[in-house]
Amino acid sequence: MATNLAINPELLDKALALGGHRTKRATVNDALREYIARRQRQAAVSQLGTFEFDPNYDYKAARGKS
Repeated sequence: MATNLAINPELLDKALALGGHRTKRATVNDALREYIARRQRQAAVSQLGTFEFDPNYDYKAARGKS
């Protein structure tokens, strides 16, 4: 899918140098992957502390040794 984007050339050049990529396409794709991963981690962290904890839960009994 071809897409035309107006990307800040200074930012792209810095990202290209820091990332060590050979092409601008590889730089942008890697940046998008990192952006997605970061947002997914943030979403997971925001869920911490939102689950009810049952202090009586016996994980050893749940293993079901048969």
